[in-house]
Amino acid sequence: MKTLLFFLLSLINVLSISAKTSPAITAETRLAYYSIDFGEDMPDIHAFALALQGYEKLVLKGKIKNPKLSIIDFNRSANEKRLWVIDMEKKELIYHTLVAHGRNSGQEIAQSFSNSSGSFQSSLGFYLTAYTYNGKHGNSLKLYGLEENINDAAFDRGIVIHGADYVSEQFIKNHGRLGRSLGCPAVPQNICNKLISSIQNGSCLFIYKNNDDYLTASDWLK
Repeated sequence: MKTLLFFLLSLINVLSISAKTSPAITAETRLAYYSIDFGEDMPDIHAFALALQGYEKLVLKGKIKNPKLSIIDFNRSANEKRLWVIDMEKKELIYHTLVAHGRNSGQEIAQSFSNSSGSFQSSLGFYLTAYTYNGKHGNSLKLYGLEENINDAAFDRGIVIHGADYVSEQFIKNHGRLGRSLGCPAVPQNICNKLISSIQNGSCLFIYKNNDDYLTASDWLK
């Protein structure tokens, strides 16, 4: 009983501290966060809070046609599962998987980001999923970058979600780190088609990094 009481008091204290240090983490945000069964590997609550903030703005604008929220946390190592796909209507986790970053964004950890063609870097921020097409990587999902000068060149750059053989546990085992893309958030080949099908046509994708330049410049986080 004492152990349970100590745990509850500690949890209340952590939530209280989080609420003071991050205005985005409201009581409603915490309720939404803890109502989803993420299993043992939960996304960072700050990443979730910011993702939810942008998702709700898109809902108000009438842009969300597919009520899914995908969160990529580039604070994490590429060798960790750092993509979560959430059904916001059912409050269910659909996918939690590996995802690649651009080869010029960094080795195991993504550090550098760009909105420029030919940079081979990833771009942070909010995206809206578009339509699928069959490209050089097979079934691929076009993305609209929603943030001016941050990721709004994504569509023209060909930044898409696609499957890749270099996004796998076996590749990590053989090479010491996940493979990297030319800037696309590439996913494991074996789940690519189902994942794309679940989020295509008007869902929200948020690519997060605790990056001062992005967090300061983004209008979506104000």
